[in-house]
Amino acid sequence: MRVIVTVVEKIVSEAHIDIPDGLNQSAIKQHIVDRYNTGGMQTEMNIFQVDFESMSARIVQGQSDAKSA
Repeated sequence: MRVIVTVVEKIVSEAHIDIPDGLNQSAIKQHIVDRYNTGGMQTEMNIFQVDFESMSARIVQGQSDAKSA
């Protein structure tokens, strides 16, 4: 029997980054958004918290081989 299991989790990541001094609030937000959008924060991101939200399973008929669904 093949069963597809779906797990939904909320993951909170945290990064400690350095930004230039002297920026106003708007410029700080833009700097962070730009860095995130270009992938510049990927290496600094650490999983801070994971909250389990739900789990479900669905039986798939006629698929009992080892292929992933």
